Amino acid sequence: MPREREQWATRSGFLLAAIGSAIGLGNIWRFPYVAYESGGGAFLLPYLIALLTAGIPLLIMEYAIGRRAKASPPLAFRGLNRRAETIGWWQVAISFVIATYYAVIIAWAVRYTGFSIGQDWGEDPEAFLMGDVLEATEPGFVSSYVSGVMWPLIAVWVVALGVLVFGVRRGIERASKIFIPLLVVLFIALVIQALTLDGAGRGLDAFFAPDWDAITDGSVWVAVYGQIFFSLSIGFGIMITYASYLRRRADLTGSALVAGFANSSFEILAGIGVFAAIGFMATNTGVAVDEVIGEGGIGLAFIAFPQIISSLPAAGDLFGVLFFGSLVVAGMSSLISIMQVVISAVQDRTGMPRVPSVLVVGGAIALASILLFPTSEGLYILDAADHFVLQYGVAMAGLVSVVVVAWVLRQLPALQEHANSTSAVRLGWPWLLTLGLITPLVLGWMMWDGLREELAARYEDYPATFLAVAGWGVAAGVLVVGVLLSLVPWRRADQLISVASEEGRS
Repeated sequence: MPREREQWATRSGFLLAAIGSAIGLGNIWRFPYVAYESGGGAFLLPYLIALLTAGIPLLIMEYAIGRRAKASPPLAFRGLNRRAETIGWWQVAISFVIATYYAVIIAWAVRYTGFSIGQDWGEDPEAFLMGDVLEATEPGFVSSYVSGVMWPLIAVWVVALGVLVFGVRRGIERASKIFIPLLVVLFIALVIQALTLDGAGRGLDAFFAPDWDAITDGSVWVAVYGQIFFSLSIGFGIMITYASYLRRRADLTGSALVAGFANSSFEILAGIGVFAAIGFMATNTGVAVDEVIGEGGIGLAFIAFPQIISSLPAAGDLFGVLFFGSLVVAGMSSLISIMQVVISAVQDRTGMPRVPSVLVVGGAIALASILLFPTSEGLYILDAADHFVLQYGVAMAGLVSVVVVAWVLRQLPALQEHANSTSAVRLGWPWLLTLGLITPLVLGWMMWDGLREELAARYEDYPATFLAVAGWGVAAGVLVVGVLLSLVPWRRADQLISVASEEGRS
C-alpha cells in the first residue's frame, strides 16, 4: 500500500515556501539589470502584462497538476498521460544539474559576507574575485581544487540536507518561516540604508525613467517574459512538487496570485536597493550609471557591489553583510526547493523513506557539486551550464509542458475545473487563452530568438569543445536522462496514480 503523502501544516507555510523558491539570486542581481536595459519604468507595463498572461497562469497550471496528482513531476505528468512522464523526469534532471552549481554561488556569498567585515577585496574586487577567491584559470575541465570555496560549499550542503532530512512540514516549512521573514528584514534594512546615500536619486531615476520606445521593441517583450518565467521557478518541477503536498481543499488561484505578486514586489524592492547603491557609486566616481552596473549577474554581485561597499562613507561593513547575507538566505530557500524536486521523484519511484532518500540523492548531488565547481575552472563550467540549461532546459521544458498539456492532451479544461473546485478566484476563458495561445507563442519565440543568436556566435567566445560538453552537452544530457528514466518500468506508478486520483476527488 503506498505510504501517506506529507502535507503542509498551514497555507502560510506553503506560501512562504513557494515564495522562498521564487525569490532567489536572480531576483536580486538579474531583475534590476533586465528592467534597466528594457525600458526602465516603461518595463513595468509589459512586466505586469507578462505576469498576468504567463507567470500566474503557468503557476496555476503547475499547482493544479501537482495537487491533483499528489505526486512528483514524473508521476504527475504520467497521471495526465503515460507518455508525458518524460517531461517530469526531464524537469527532475534539470533540477539535479541546477542544484549542483546553485549551491556554489551561495558558498561565494557566504565568503563575501565574511569579507565584508574589513572589506578584504581591497581596491580591485575583480582581481580579488578571479584570483584570490576563485583562483580562476581558463575555460576547461577540472585541474585543481580551491579549498577556500570548497569548505563553505560543504557547509551549504550540510545545512540544505539537514533541512530536507526533516521533511516537508518539519523541515522545509519551518525553514521557510525563518528564511523569508529574515530575508525581508535584511533587504528592507539594506534598501533603507541605500536610499540615504548621496546620489541614490540618480540611480532611481535611471531605474524608473521610462523609455516608451522600448515597448515597441520585440526583444524587450522576450526579455520580460523570460524574466517572469525564470523568476517564478516555472519549468523546474518545483511548483508541481510543492503543490503535491497541499491539502485537497487548498485555494490554488489565490495562492498563485499571492506568490506571483509577492515575488514581483520583492524584485521591484531589489531594483530600488540595487540602483540606489549604483547611483551613489556613479556620483562618487563621476561616471555614468551604466558604467557602474555593467551587467546583471556575478559581476554585479561580486564586483560592482564590493566597489560600492568600499566607497561608502560609513557602515560599509554592515551594508556588505546585509547584501551578501540576503544572497545567502535567498539562495538557500531556492536550493532547498530545487533539491526537493529530485528527492520527491526518487521517493515516488522507489518507495524509499525520507531520510535515506535525502542522504542518497542529496549526497549524490552534493558530491557532483563538490567535485566540479570549487575548482579553478568552476566559474566557467558554471557559466556555460547555467546558460544552456536555463535557455534549452528550463524554458524548453516549460514550452513543451504547456504545448503537451494544452494542445496534445487537451487537459486545460480538466485542470481548470480542478482549480475552480476549491479556489475563491475562478478561472475563465482568459486562462485557457493565455496558456493555449499566448504563452506557447512567446516561449516559442524565445527559443527561436535565443537559438538564432547562439548559432551566430559561440557563447562568451568559449572554446568549441568546452561548450560542446559543458553547454550543449548538459542541455542535451538532461533531456536524454529524462527520456531514459521514463522508459524504466514503474510497477507502483498506476497504483499511486489511482490512490492520488481517489484523494483528489474525495
